Amino acid sequence: MFFNFEAEFVESLRCIPMQVRYKLDTCGVKLKLQHWHQLTPAIRQQLVTLPCDTPAAIAAYRQQLQQWVTEATGSPAGELAIDPHPPWLQAETVPDSVQAKAAEFQVTIAPLQWANLTPLQRFALIKLSRASHENRNFWPALQEFGLA
Repeated sequence: MFFNFEAEFVESLRCIPMQVRYKLDTCGVKLKLQHWHQLTPAIRQQLVTLPCDTPAAIAAYRQQLQQWVTEATGSPAGELAIDPHPPWLQAETVPDSVQAKAAEFQVTIAPLQWANLTPLQRFALIKLSRASHENRNFWPALQEFGLA
């Protein structure tokens, strides 16, 4: 599933789509955009479609991804600590960073609205609300998710 706010780049997969970024955080791999660009379009598409939702699938995704990155670049991608309780799986609490970013658009996200989002939608809003991220897609995401 791609989001509408990703439409400008998902057909070519020139940027890492949110669903792959979600899988990267899930399996603990820090894939840089330069690594992504060195992967073939077919491999990028496989990274979109491969499952990463059970312990076995997560381990297989990580192993396959690292193999492809190593083959393409000569070394594996970096590693991330895997959060055992990531905020996008916490349906009862809207993260402060998301509420603060939403407030910039005069939007308040109610706990029930947050709870009704999918984990991938919550992940996208968390990522798009970070100060270190280019935030131009935060408002389109709010609109797409029915929050604005």
